[in-house]
Amino acid sequence: MMTSCEITPDHGNQQPSHGRLPCPLATFNAFALSIIAACTFAVSCGKKDEAPPAPSVPESAGTNASTSAVVKPEFAKLIGKWERPDGGYVVEIKGVDPSGKLDVAYFNPNPIKVSRAAALQKEGATHVFIELRDVNYPGSTYTLTYDPNSDQLYGQYFQAAMQQTFDVTFARVKNGATPP
Repeated sequence: MMTSCEITPDHGNQQPSHGRLPCPLATFNAFALSIIAACTFAVSCGKKDEAPPAPSVPESAGTNASTSAVVKPEFAKLIGKWERPDGGYVVEIKGVDPSGKLDVAYFNPNPIKVSRAAALQKEGATHVFIELRDVNYPGSTYTLTYDPNSDQLYGQYFQAAMQQTFDVTFARVKNGATPP
């Protein structure tokens, strides 16, 4: 059985009429709403001076930092500027990481985008692979081998736009400093 309560607005100092009792449902609803509001406020308030939890650092980040100094000496020798004597094409190897990934810039004579570059050791020799991705260079590649006796890179250049392969040689650009 449902009961309904008649709620009359409070108009200043008027006294409620004598025959009515306060509505228990209205009192309960007001009490319940105030409890819910207080709980919501308490839950939403936290300590404002608490710092957010520190982000977790992957284990590999610490490991990579300690191994970054361990670059194969064969790869370190590749760092420098290399020029093809048949046209002024320049490969600048700026750096190498322990896995053999190379930081390379290529110029003809303007910069050409290098999409990937790597060094690897195979059968006692140091090899370099460079892929170009730019206008007129849709995946052209250099596959080179380092010759420590002549301090040169030699190998093949695949010109993707023409689907042709050329034998090439790069000599280190001497700038007064001894090679690494």
